[in-house]
Amino acid sequence: MKTIDLNADLGEGFDDAAVMPHISSANIACGFHAGDAETMRRTIELCLQHGVAIGAHPSLPDRQGFGRRELTVSPDEVYAQSLYQIGALAALAHAAGTRLHHVKPHGALYNMAARDRALAEAIARAVRDFDPELILVGLAGSASITTAREAGLAVVQEAFCDRRYRADGSLTPRSQSDSVIEDIDQAIAQAVSIATRAEAIAENGSRVRIVADTLCVHGDRDNAGEFARRLREALEQTNLRVAAPEHA
Repeated sequence: MKTIDLNADLGEGFDDAAVMPHISSANIACGFHAGDAETMRRTIELCLQHGVAIGAHPSLPDRQGFGRRELTVSPDEVYAQSLYQIGALAALAHAAGTRLHHVKPHGALYNMAARDRALAEAIARAVRDFDPELILVGLAGSASITTAREAGLAVVQEAFCDRRYRADGSLTPRSQSDSVIEDIDQAIAQAVSIATRAEAIAENGSRVRIVADTLCVHGDRDNAGEFARRLREALEQTNLRVAAPEHA
């Protein structure tokens, strides 16, 4: 049976309890775009209750813009900021008797690293220097995946259930009005297509190949809990096993 991971970006001030029972991996905000020490601690506890793999979700320092604004940053700054955030979440995980499973950059940092090797290398180096056994999650087929592999890290290639794609496999920028698929049925159809056929329909109507190990549910959707529940049901109905990636 083929396995697919279902991850969600959590600890961002939304209804995590509604999402958590239906996912296999969580990416927890580390304070730079959302969350704080207490929300990080509570989200870790929720992950432990539901057997969900715990990941760090480092961001650019941009709480006002929810980490979705592209800022001018150097690779050295990205390295230090990423390492700082990973370490903070790891300390709280350690105190709870567990450890981190993966790292997935957030928002603008994620998209910038997907196309900028220098920034991707900085993130990969931060992950490797903290713990070379951590898995790095990045946009399928992007520079994030290539540089992480070159750094000797295990990687998980990610696709998005509710984001529209361009013909080159990149995400349609959020500045465009149609960048997010709001309709649950349409988003689930795209997710199942990616998981079963490695294919999505791009914004121009063409078919784009996307080979992914994990699918992302955005925890800040108004209907995130319902979406996660229905998505998991749809995936399992196609004989897919939903589970977090195993370490090498």
